[in-house]
Amino acid sequence: MTIRTRFAPSPTGYLHVGGARTALFSWLYARKHGGQFILRIEDTDLERSTAESVNAILEGMTWLGLEYDEGPFYQTQRFDRYKEIIAQLLEQGDAYYCYCSKDELEELREQQRANKEKPRYDGRCRHLQTPKQGVKPVIRFKNPTAGSVIVKDEVRGNVEFQNSELDDLVIARPDGTPTYNLTVVVDDLDMGLTHVIRGDDHLNNSPRQINIFKALGADVPIFAHLPMILGDDGARLSKRHGAVSVMSYRDDGFLPEALLNYLVRLGWSHGDQEIFSIDEMVSLFDITDVNKSASSFNTDKLLWLNQHYIKTSSPEHIAHHLSWHMGALNIDPSQGPELVEVVKLQQERAKTLVEMAANSRYFYKDVTDYNEKAAKKNLTIASVEILEDMLQRLAALPEWKAEAIHTHIKECSVAREVGMGKVAQPIRVAITGNTISPPLDLTLELLGSERALSSIKSAIAWIKDRAADLG
Repeated sequence: MTIRTRFAPSPTGYLHVGGARTALFSWLYARKHGGQFILRIEDTDLERSTAESVNAILEGMTWLGLEYDEGPFYQTQRFDRYKEIIAQLLEQGDAYYCYCSKDELEELREQQRANKEKPRYDGRCRHLQTPKQGVKPVIRFKNPTAGSVIVKDEVRGNVEFQNSELDDLVIARPDGTPTYNLTVVVDDLDMGLTHVIRGDDHLNNSPRQINIFKALGADVPIFAHLPMILGDDGARLSKRHGAVSVMSYRDDGFLPEALLNYLVRLGWSHGDQEIFSIDEMVSLFDITDVNKSASSFNTDKLLWLNQHYIKTSSPEHIAHHLSWHMGALNIDPSQGPELVEVVKLQQERAKTLVEMAANSRYFYKDVTDYNEKAAKKNLTIASVEILEDMLQRLAALPEWKAEAIHTHIKECSVAREVGMGKVAQPIRVAITGNTISPPLDLTLELLGSERALSSIKSAIAWIKDRAADLG
């Protein structure tokens, strides 16, 4: 048997981290077993589904690197097929027309609540022989009334539901459009799905879907319902916890592999191992090892992972993702040193690509202002002579190399009988605007002589102008 899994989001918003984890687990299971992973867009909610959301989902899947073998399939392109199945169920006697109005159904529910009964449809139209004139009916699935349904769940084990607790769900609206529980079954059947991996909010749908599978004489796929993800505060993860959209993590400077590594550990583990390559995830992951309990999202842990991947990934890979963030700062990486070389200097100290981009701005744009605290301490009247001395020394260099630059900084500190920091820090603030950078000699070499010397001249002028203002 070829394993076939799917990810089937509704395009009513962005791809959130819970959905991304579901997609990852489905993708890993298919890859581990040499199967196929299918992407299906469940867009039958015509009022809420948008093209923007579809694009956001596709963009998120691409950024994460979760390639799908088939799809994307769109449910709105399969309405004729759903109508065929609805007609089949009607003909079999497994579905019927229901003419109950909204008011009638609300009255029924109120009565049931008053009697301390579970509100649900009571099947009053099951045996209706004569259609009601002037009323557009819905179509309901005739759920069995006896026995039970066993959901065979790879995470939770067998979960039993009594048929007597399930009402006759609507499978087609008055306008003929199919509902979720019907379309999902038809799609999973037609697409040959062997395993359905999804969030545990769908567990209660499973017995209803299983009964539809059985009515169609079809094999029931194996289910795996993933527990929810909680925020740091123990509440269900939501917008108020900060970034929950996959692409917002991209925007915040996270690498896709860091997010994937983090997501795979939300509910699954392999001993005490924390760092997993994609190949290791594929090799080691098994859906039966997923924990039944909810997992808590820990942003600090994600940051730790992201920093690890920034430090250990190839500079070329980091540069590829960093270029987007440079663009977000209106920086053209072609107007300065090779981005790969900038990454080599910065990757030991950055937790996010946003941080790396901000700290690399000076390689591509002239410094126009200085950190107030840094300038107050380092761009002083006393530092002018040092900056002018270093300007002269650096301008005379026959070759702009880090070793020679370092030698001149050292010689200047000796000649002026000050620590190297007294020489280096004013230069650092002059060229970067702040007191923190990679090693100064390497930074100056990569910055280039023209921009470096120009920045030092600008700092000297800034100090003198300020001194004049102060009178």
